[in-house]
Parts: sequence; structure tokens; C-alpha cells
Amino acid sequence: MEDPEGGAKPQFDGASAAGRRDGKKSRRRKGKRGGQTRSAAHPASHEFPGGAGQPARPMEDAAGHPARKRKRRRRGGQSASQDSSVQSQKVEQDAAVNAARPGSEQASSRRNRRKHRGKRGLQGRPLSSAKPSHLPLQENRVEETARSAVPREMQNGAPAGRKGRQESNGHQGDRQAGEHAWPEELYAALDLGTNNCRLLIAQPTRPGQFRVVDAFSRIVRLGEGLAASGRLSDEAMERAIEALRICAGKLRNREIRRMRLIATEACRQAVNGEEFLGRVVAETGLELEIIDRETEARLAVSGCSSLVGRETRSVVLFDIGGGSSEIAVIRIGDNRFSRLANHITHWTSLPVGVVTLSERHGGRDVTPELFEGMVREVEAMLGRFDCPEIEIAGTGDFHLIGTSGTVTTLAGVHLDLPRYDRRKVDGIWLSDDEVSAMQAKLLSWDFESRAANPCIGPDRADLVLAGCAILEAIRRRWPSPRMRVADRGLREGLLTDMMADDGVWRRHRNRRGQRAK
Repeated sequence: MEDPEGGAKPQFDGASAAGRRDGKKSRRRKGKRGGQTRSAAHPASHEFPGGAGQPARPMEDAAGHPARKRKRRRRGGQSASQDSSVQSQKVEQDAAVNAARPGSEQASSRRNRRKHRGKRGLQGRPLSSAKPSHLPLQENRVEETARSAVPREMQNGAPAGRKGRQESNGHQGDRQAGEHAWPEELYAALDLGTNNCRLLIAQPTRPGQFRVVDAFSRIVRLGEGLAASGRLSDEAMERAIEALRICAGKLRNREIRRMRLIATEACRQAVNGEEFLGRVVAETGLELEIIDRETEARLAVSGCSSLVGRETRSVVLFDIGGGSSEIAVIRIGDNRFSRLANHITHWTSLPVGVVTLSERHGGRDVTPELFEGMVREVEAMLGRFDCPEIEIAGTGDFHLIGTSGTVTTLAGVHLDLPRYDRRKVDGIWLSDDEVSAMQAKLLSWDFESRAANPCIGPDRADLVLAGCAILEAIRRRWPSPRMRVADRGLREGLLTDMMADDGVWRRHRNRRGQRAK
């Protein structure tokens, strides 16, 4: 049998080219680039098995000389074996698939070959990553890039009048090739307030940010009638427990690394608050903790920290709740801490909210005189707050931040939204004149007109003017040319603090730095 390249060779029965594995070396070590190859002799004491069902190729010919290995051409189909042809087709198909991927790099780039040299597998192809990827989030901020399959917080029995805020829910695998996956760790935060029950499940993304995986919000009015009786009513507790059952189901369906579930003013004030939380554990399995007012104020600041710009030196942040209103005075010097809550110099918690104030004065039919009476009551409470005056300069280094349903409602009415959309509300600026105009507009509407507005709805129509009265008292105490609206609150603060305490952003930054080396 004559080999045109290797000379005469003996013919062996049953030995095929695919079955001969003796002397097989990496292509990069064979010969020169011009296609020349070198044959190698192997010790006769080693045996190399052949293909399936075939005997091994003998290591010596009939004359006792070492058998020469059949040479293959690197190009050309005449001397290439069938297996080599199939393998070449597979390599070309893989290269075509990689080239079609968005964000992939050209295989011919010498710099990329050097970069991925340590990650190459068989045939010199880069190993594909099996890790899922996620898009960075826009939640909280305008930087969010993906909003597919966005759930509504106010679904599952929420009123149709006021649409829930939209949360981001980026899909896995949407990230471009070359980016590293974010930590696959889920955190959960639940806030049971006087008026609402809210849940957020999120995953950390870029430092200081997270991607919302699931969300829930429902108006339960847990504090209804609390001011008069001092107790939580049976109807209010049933509404809250029903909402908490939904939250418990969402938490059971996911593997949560860490969660924190809190209750605020209604459970703090109620005589039967602890008894109610015992029922919650028995009927839903959720253990809620009652936080104090200082913790509530710090959490509100933590949730809104990204809305305070670097140029800001003083901020008054307020959270108008259902049963209480938290106010924090923040002064930022030349050195800014990573946690904005560390810059709080003075804080207070007013024992009044939209539910309690509307129950005392009436929130359905509100006249200008009744509205002014509510404002004066809150002003008297603020008068007892011992806080140094803030020097307001015209440089824009001081402003107000409002985080509550009251300020988000004003922003939605100001934007004349056909339905509430948190992406358009969260983070926007309102001037002092715009806030005054919106308050006057709401005060001129009757109850039916307020209930018909898609950003208010029937469940908030009797509460929104009480919230505006609290806001007006704050604006009179700290006049500011502008106010920033924050559609976020305690849940975001809980998530931010838990992720920072666990160091997930710091660990991920270190991993990225190591990979980049």
C-alpha cells in the first residue's frame, strides 16, 4: 500500500484511521505552519486501543521496524479522514454560532486569543460560560435598562383606581457576552404599616443597587379606628392577615438568603399589637418585628440615598405614613459616608399620619377652612421639634425629599398620567409653585372627582388631602425652592441595609477585580 506522502506502509486488517490513537499530539505542536508534520516513534511497551469493536493498531510492522504513522493533510479533502472532516465541520459551526451572538468578538483577533488562552478547551475553542446572566437594574433610578414582564404591585385584589408601582424584572441571559453574572442571592423586605402591606424580593446588582424579582402591595388599613379605640379592629386584622398570606406564599416559592419583616406605627400604638403578631405567626408563619420610630426614620433615609446628589449639602427628608410621619434632617460635609443615614443630625416622628388625621378632621368633604385646621395641628407638633435652622442659599445645595403616597400622588396629578407609573414619578423634581398648584387643585375637587383620578382612586380619595396638610406644614417649617419625589421607602431601606451588611457588593467588586487580571 503506497502513501503518496509517507512512502510504503504495510496494510493491517481491521485497523482504521479513526481507531489509531498512537502518537496523537496537539495540532499546535505538529510541524510548522506550512503544513509539514513530523512522525514520532513510540515505545513498543505501550498499547493504544483502536476504535469501538476494532483491534489496536500494531506498533511494529512485519520486519520488526516501528510502524510509521499515517500523515494527514491539514488542508485538502483527499488525505483527510472522515472523522477529521466531521470535526472540522463542527468547529466551523461553533465559530458561526459564536460570530452570530451579539457582543461576541471576532475569532481572528490575536489580542482576544491571548486574552482567553487560559480558557481554551479542545481544538482551541473558548469554553462557553454556563452561568446565567442578568441585566442591571433600573429600580430606584433612571439607570435601569430592562423592564420586561414587569409586575404590578397593586395586583392580587388591589383597587382599580390607583395602579401599583411598576417593578423591574430583567430576564436571565439578556446580558451581553463578556459580562460577569451578579450574585445569585435573593433578599426580601416586608413593611406592614398603618395603611399598606408591602413586600419586595430583590437581587443585588451594581454597587448600591438591586433588581426587583417580585413585589406585592395592598391597602389593608390596619390602623382603621385605632385612634378612637386604641385597638386593632377584627376587620382590619383580617384584611392584613389575608395580605400577609399572599406574601408568605411568595416567600415560600423562592430561596431567600435573608429577609426582614417589620411592623410600624399601628402595631406600636395598639394595645393588642403583640397579640395580632402572634396570630400572624400562627396563621401565616411570618414573624414580624415592631421597629421603633428612630429605626423607621433611618430606614426611610437609606431607601432614598441615591436621590441625594453629590452637590447637596443639606436635606430634609420626610415620610408621611398612615399613622405617623418621620422627618430627618441631613447635613453632608466634605466627607460623605457610604450610608446616608450616618449624616442624620436631627430627626423626629410625628404621631400623625394620613389615616389618623383624616379620621379626626374628616377626609371626604374637605373645605379650605378644614384643610387649614389640619395644617395648624401639624405645625404645632413641628414647633416642639428642636432643630437648628437650615441656611438656605440660592446655590441649590438644599432641598426636600418626600417619600410617601401623598407626594407621589401629587406628582402623578402634575404629570396628568392616564394611570400611575412609578418610572415617570420616582426621582422627578417639583418646584415650590408646582406643589402649591397641585394642592390647590386637589382641594378644589370633591370626593368623587378625586376618586375618579387614576393616580388617586377611591381607596385614597379620603386620605390625600390629609397628607397634603402634613406636607404643607413641613414646607412652611423648611421652605425650599424645590422638592424631589421618591416612590420608595422602608422596604428599599431594609434591602439596602441587609445587602450592605452582608457585603454582597464588596464581594462582587473583588471578584470582578480578580477576573479582570
